[in-house]
Amino acid sequence: MILDVGTTTVSTAGTEQRISNTANRVLWIKAKALAANSGIAYLGVSDVTATNGYELSAGNEIEVSFRELGGSIEFSSIYVDVATNGDKVCWAVVLEG
Repeated sequence: MILDVGTTTVSTAGTEQRISNTANRVLWIKAKALAANSGIAYLGVSDVTATNGYELSAGNEIEVSFRELGGSIEFSSIYVDVATNGDKVCWAVVLEG
């Protein structure tokens, strides 16, 4: 297993940003909208937007254990978008490998 952590900055609101180009499969992820964010962040896949993403207000987080659900997804398939330019999402993942 591999532990990876980081922060993704979305420079332009309304533009989805891939959080990693890594093809390893995610067993577990926790993502958090930074407390200093001015707007809402959205977690999803390549077409994530304010209307279809998982909404994270500043300081809110989500945790998903794909392993407990019996599977995994490619890390490169996870994206974020934000409502305010420059807002950030930090994340920690456990990857296969």
